[in-house]
Amino acid sequence: MFSRVFVANRATVARRVVRACNDLGLESVAAYADIDAVAPHLAEATGTARLTGYTAAATYLNADKVIAAAKASGADALHPGYGFLAEDADFARAVGAAGMCFIGPGPRWIEDLGEKTRARATMAAAGFPVRDGSDVLTDLDAALAAARRIGYPVLLKPAAGGGGIGMLKADDEPGLSSAFATGRALAASAFGDGAVYLEKWLAEPRHIEFQVIGDGESTVGVFERECSVQRRHQKVIEEAPAPLPDRDRLAGVEAAAVAALAGYDSLGTVETLYADGDFGFLEVNTRLQVEHGVTEEITGIDLVAAQIRIAAGNALADILPESIEARGHAVEARIYAEDSERMLPSTGRLAVFRPPTLTGVRVDTGYAEGQWVTPYFDPLLGKVIGTGATREQAIGRALVGVKAFEIQGVATNRALLETTLGGEDFIAGRLHTGMLAR
Repeated sequence: MFSRVFVANRATVARRVVRACNDLGLESVAAYADIDAVAPHLAEATGTARLTGYTAAATYLNADKVIAAAKASGADALHPGYGFLAEDADFARAVGAAGMCFIGPGPRWIEDLGEKTRARATMAAAGFPVRDGSDVLTDLDAALAAARRIGYPVLLKPAAGGGGIGMLKADDEPGLSSAFATGRALAASAFGDGAVYLEKWLAEPRHIEFQVIGDGESTVGVFERECSVQRRHQKVIEEAPAPLPDRDRLAGVEAAAVAALAGYDSLGTVETLYADGDFGFLEVNTRLQVEHGVTEEITGIDLVAAQIRIAAGNALADILPESIEARGHAVEARIYAEDSERMLPSTGRLAVFRPPTLTGVRVDTGYAEGQWVTPYFDPLLGKVIGTGATREQAIGRALVGVKAFEIQGVATNRALLETTLGGEDFIAGRLHTGMLAR
C-alpha cells in the first residue's frame, strides 16, 4: 500500500479522496490554488501543497507544477480526481516517470478510450452496441458525405471532448455547413484538439451508464446509473439503479461492458444512450465519476478506496464482496452556483453554507461558509444523495435534503431541483435528456 497520496484536484472530489485516504490510514497531501486556501479538505488532509495562481490553467491544469509539487511532498502516488488532468495519458505517464503511481487506468486505456472515434471502434470490435456515426472528419465534404449516410439530424462532437462541451446539432446540409467550422473551433479551444466527428442525433434518449471495476486481470460490473436529467448535456440528477423495468436487459448490457473492458485496471464507466428500446454506446470515462456516490450507497462499496487499493496492486477478490448486490435506491441532486431559470453561473461569497444532517441523506461538498465561489472553476457546490428502501423514499429524502441545505451569497439551482424531484414525470420515471430544456 502507498504511504502518501497527493490529491491533485479541488473542492468536492478532493475532499472525497482525502476522506478515503484517511479511512485507509494513508497520509494525504492536498494541492490548492490560492482561491481555495480555506477549503475544508485542507484541514482534513495530512499536509497541503500550494499551487500559485487563481485560474485552472495556472494551477490544477498545470501538469509540470502539479508534478513538481507532488514530488516535493514526498508522495508515492497521485490521485487526479475527476476533470482537469484525470484523463490525460501524457500526464499519467509523467506521473510514473516522476516515480509516483498514477491512481487510475494505465495510459494506453486512457488513450484508447479517451478519443471518441477510437473508443467507438474499440467497443464495436468487442461486440458492444454502437450506433451509426463517422470517423474523425478532416473537411466539410467528408462531414456532408457522412451525414448523408447517417441521416439527418446529426450531432457534431469533439473527438477529444467530454462533458457535453462543443456539441452542435445539424438538421440539414446548410446547418452542418454552418456548424462544422464552429464545432472545430470550439473543440480546439476547449480541448486543444479540433478533431470532430458525427453521430446520429436522438431526440429524447435516456442516459444510462454502467460502472466497471478492473484490476488488470478481472473485470466486474457494479450496476448502472440513470443520468438523464441534464442541462447543456451535463448531469444534474442521477440515481441508481436505473428505473428501467427490464433488469435482464440491463444486466446484459452490463455484461457486454465488462467483456469489452477485459483487462481494464481501475474504475471506468461505460456511458450509453437508450432510445426506441435499444442501447447505443456514448463514451467511456476512464476515471472516478462525479455521481459515484449513488453506486456506493446501494452497494456499500467505497469506490474511491477500491480505486486506490487497485492502483496499489490489490486484486478485486481482496477488495470486493463475493456477491455484489443492490440494496434499495439512491438519488443524487447536484447543487450548482447558478440560477434556476437561465442556468448561468453565479459568483460571490458563501455568507451562509450549512449542509443538512438528516437520516438517509448524504452530502458531499468541498465548500464551507465564508468561501468565495469564483468564475474560474466548475460551479458545483455539492451533492445531496437521498437513500431509501424504495425509489420513492430516496426521491423524498433527496428533496428534503435539497430544501434543508441553507445557502446564501450566490444564486443556486435548488428551485429547479425541487421542481424536478417533485415533478410527476420524474417520480413516474418518465426520463430523458431533454426534460429540463422542455
